[in-house]
Amino acid sequence: MALPESFLQELTARCDIYDIVSRYVKLKKSGSNYFGLCPFHNEKTPSFSVSRDKQIYHCFGCGAGGGVINFIMRMENMTFPEAVRHLAAQVGMEVPEDTGASYGEKRKRLIALCTESARFYVEKLYSPEGKGGLSYLLGRGLSPATLKHFGLGFAPDSWDSLIHAMTQKGFTKGEMLECGLVVQNKSGGVYDRFRNRVMFPIIDIQGRVIAFGGRVMDDSMPKYLNSSDTPVFQKSQNLFAMNFAKKSKGDFFLLAEGYMDVIALHQAGFQSAVASLGTSLTKEQARLMASRGKEQVIICYDSDEAGKKAAQRAIDLLTPTGLKVRVLRMSGAKDPDEYIRKNGPGAFRDLLEKSDSDIQYRLGEIAARFDLEETQDRVEFLQQAALLLCAIPSAVEREIFSRQAAEKAGVSPESMLEEVERQRKRRARQARVQQERQAMQPARAAQPAARDLRYDNVRSARREEGLVALLFSHGELLDRVSSRLQPEQFSSPFLGKIYELLLKRRQQGEETSLGLCMSLLSPEEGETLAKLVAKEPPVQNPQRALEDYLSVIEMEYIKKKNQTEEQDDAALLELAQRRLRRQQERGGM
Repeated sequence: MALPESFLQELTARCDIYDIVSRYVKLKKSGSNYFGLCPFHNEKTPSFSVSRDKQIYHCFGCGAGGGVINFIMRMENMTFPEAVRHLAAQVGMEVPEDTGASYGEKRKRLIALCTESARFYVEKLYSPEGKGGLSYLLGRGLSPATLKHFGLGFAPDSWDSLIHAMTQKGFTKGEMLECGLVVQNKSGGVYDRFRNRVMFPIIDIQGRVIAFGGRVMDDSMPKYLNSSDTPVFQKSQNLFAMNFAKKSKGDFFLLAEGYMDVIALHQAGFQSAVASLGTSLTKEQARLMASRGKEQVIICYDSDEAGKKAAQRAIDLLTPTGLKVRVLRMSGAKDPDEYIRKNGPGAFRDLLEKSDSDIQYRLGEIAARFDLEETQDRVEFLQQAALLLCAIPSAVEREIFSRQAAEKAGVSPESMLEEVERQRKRRARQARVQQERQAMQPARAAQPAARDLRYDNVRSARREEGLVALLFSHGELLDRVSSRLQPEQFSSPFLGKIYELLLKRRQQGEETSLGLCMSLLSPEEGETLAKLVAKEPPVQNPQRALEDYLSVIEMEYIKKKNQTEEQDDAALLELAQRRLRRQQERGGM
């Protein structure tokens, strides 16, 4: 089954390995990874590790490892095509019938169409037709540099201006329809979807334009019009401005509601801001944030009732990912954009530092639903608060928040703690019953461990392992390495093969993520690669580590080459001496 790489890339991007594995294995976070009991062999001490950053699993006991497809193959005893179909069904993807190059070429065409459309909208913003759009954006406080940074544009008040422009560039109306750029009427004709709107290009995490959002400049409805899902865009899988936010400094994302909020935050210096795309936050978007290596998310939603409800839903989705969640409370402004324009970036930074933890926020929201002067309301508040607090793993945090809840309701901290403890024991009993039921299910047979790597130069190979792991975590270094190192300089044929795969994919402009590369290898090779990457600790200084790896690999290769040449010279000399002796034995002939 030769599936297109673009399909496998999208599938592995949608299937977060933590989410998939946690359906089979109870995982607990330790450091940057998650650990649990290996499902492939019997063990009492957890040695099964899942890395969300690297999107791999590895058992330090039996050696099993790989990516999300490999995991499903093992767990469900499936072939590669069966595992792919299994995962695709779970994330709502259709396995392409056309497995040839045309699938990838089609995606490239659609992305090229989106890119050209974005250029068209930018050109129109600065033309006489876009005067109203430009005035609107500048009037919202956006600088010319910000407009350029986000590639903002304008869709003219015309039914077919985009259609004519893209047709001249060689794109078909069918392709425009697939990209959601045009709409088909009942008679079969098509017209521009976006008209008389300022345009926000939606860019994926790889920096490619894949869709658009358009906003009116008055109070007409709908205020925002967003691209529908297409073969290259799924709104539930992407976040606005994540292409910029993923590179921001700091350990947190700011989660806002709309495009303008995000752009205003970036302009004010808060470059970790992102937003969902015209819908409530989704599970996939929460996983996307969790996979970027940051520790927390600060929710900066509107201060109205709709914003509060959306914040509650976001907390529910973000908390299971392992991210710490905080919630910003604003007064005197309905959203971050308005607050910053009124009070400035410094005041907003102060708000961030004072933001509530998710527990504080939820306690406040529960309390707001009751009249705490009324006895019955106080009882109901304390019961609901206890249900919230009993799920907190830390005893210290449970006590702190229990005291806060007791103070709100005017009861003793001891009585509140007692109620929280009662609810916690009840939850624990329910969890034990569930575990006992699971334990009764037949255990799966242990699987063979991945093969060991074999090298002919241990000193070079150790650096080769580090180099390959480094290139998967810091892909930007690949261009620098390619000018100095060739695959044949590796002492390990396997690592040389992986390096060659990375080089070819970079030269072709293709994705070089670990998950996708593992899906292109055999299960055994994928397992070996996962084992190698899993054992490599993160480096503090990638540039320095790179130089160390390269210098050793280059030196060992030169030594090996010189040694081979010396051996060749010695062999030639010995051959000449033998011929001379034979001639002498034959009488000088």
